[in-house]
Amino acid sequence: MSELADLSAIELIDGYRRREISPVEAVDSVLSRMDALEPLLCATWALEPEAALEAARASEARWRRNSPAGPIDGVPVTLKELIATRGVAKPMGSAASDLTPEPADAPAAARIREAGGLILGKTTTPDYGMLSSGLSSFHKLARNPWDLSRTPGGSSAGAGTAAAAGYGPLHVGTDIGGSVRLPASSGSSPASAGSL
Repeated sequence: MSELADLSAIELIDGYRRREISPVEAVDSVLSRMDALEPLLCATWALEPEAALEAARASEARWRRNSPAGPIDGVPVTLKELIATRGVAKPMGSAASDLTPEPADAPAAARIREAGGLILGKTTTPDYGMLSSGLSSFHKLARNPWDLSRTPGGSSAGAGTAAAAGYGPLHVGTDIGGSVRLPASSGSSPASAGSL
């Protein structure tokens, strides 16, 4: 089932429509990949596997009724930690942050839920989204899955790693000065580790 983690959002939706695969299978596949790779990659924070599986079961029921909630119903998604999701703290990549749970979803998170997207959890970022290296005082350093001796760059460091590692097809980042463009390139900051 791990090959489902490699499918695009379009391929997943087509598989759901044809009833060849289910959102529950897709989420299980992505979570299995995360379990295997996350100890090396350190790309995520505040994963909510049970909530994602519950949402996947609801999505599966909608697809059985031919009544998807929206264009990404049943598609696994991660959100950059800087994007608020209700009930989850937003440490902003900083050890100095308040860990009070957010009272509501930010607009991006709310629109994803409305469209049926399955939010798996958050991806890591450097302190306040400010360092292109991805270095955080709160999180372990995210690693480039192509070369564990390097970071993916930042500030959407975890999102870049998650996308490259196949943690599902959709990863929402943010960008002001290169925050999704740097991880989308090669991620070239040296660090010490092996490779996958």
